[in-house]
Amino acid sequence: MADLTLDSVTKIYRPRGREPVRAVSGLDMAIADGEIVALLGSSGCGKTSTLRMVAGFETVSEGSISLGGRRLNALRPAQRNVAMAFEGYSLYPPLTVRDNVAFALLRERAPRAEVASKVAEVAELLEIEGSLDRYPATISSGHQQRASLARALIRPAALHLLDEPMSQLEPQVRAVLRARIKEWLKDRGMTAVLVTHDQTDAIALADRIAVMEASRLMQFGTPAELRERPANLFVAGFVGEPPMNLVEAEVVAGDGRPRVVAADGLLTLELPALNGPLAPRPGQRVWLGLSPRHLAVGRGPQRARVVANQWLGDQTHLALELGDGAAALPLIAVAAGMLEAEPGESVAFEVEPRGLHLFDHEDDTALYHGSPDGTTGEPA
Repeated sequence: MADLTLDSVTKIYRPRGREPVRAVSGLDMAIADGEIVALLGSSGCGKTSTLRMVAGFETVSEGSISLGGRRLNALRPAQRNVAMAFEGYSLYPPLTVRDNVAFALLRERAPRAEVASKVAEVAELLEIEGSLDRYPATISSGHQQRASLARALIRPAALHLLDEPMSQLEPQVRAVLRARIKEWLKDRGMTAVLVTHDQTDAIALADRIAVMEASRLMQFGTPAELRERPANLFVAGFVGEPPMNLVEAEVVAGDGRPRVVAADGLLTLELPALNGPLAPRPGQRVWLGLSPRHLAVGRGPQRARVVANQWLGDQTHLALELGDGAAALPLIAVAAGMLEAEPGESVAFEVEPRGLHLFDHEDDTALYHGSPDGTTGEPA
């Protein structure tokens, strides 16, 4: 196991006869020994290219990658001591699932009894015991993915790379395996980087999450930091299910406390006294962010009309409208448990202080994050 450092890493593809494509731009990241990190983003954001550069399957156009203090750029994949589970499985068709899983150990001439014991252990972890003596072509895509994951997890390596490790699994299986895989990695002190577009996988598995978009790193932090202190407008609108409500607004002077006004005055919220170079000032245009989980329905001075009520088994998602007609402001609120509210009904709500965020209208950077009691400002 070892720490992983990416220093200004850039990847530029140069297809013949076409313009160069910048897949990764100046990526800086330091991953500690024994840490689990997720690269999260939509398709084409650069997360898989990053993983493949670390593995050695793609060259680094600019910058440097180091593992345990050893520079990897010029090393072949086999020289990097990195184990990888591929999204496309990459199992050897002539070998049984058992021999595929054990391949790295057999190649290193590990004792047969030790190999058999480790294969049995990881097969039980991933629930593929019944597929061990079958061939890849005869098992489902979900079992093939689990076999590929088992082959990576069983291998002793300084770093484990997992590319969409559970994309083909049924939701019930994923829920069980997330906890098992994290426990496996943590118990063994394994350093791991996984690529995923699924926020639930990232939050459940990773200690920290790197949110990427359009080749760039948007924010690198814990799941709580991404949700409670998003660094910019993109993270605020991307992380969370449902994501943050975002509304154009303006900061105005108030009687002792500034206010933020949105939707032509339909929504007005007080702010604490703000200080610091990034603190929004009266007259400044901003993006107002309202966390759905901190819109408290059933109390407060505001009123909105219920558009839809979705009961999801453990929580309620309410689609609300503030005001009428084309100028109405749509909002999403999330409540724990079942909330009785019929479409068309008018309900009271309030914005809890910690659920209020402000972002610069020009460059989208965070300016302010609400505090739990609302008495102090927390400029970003």
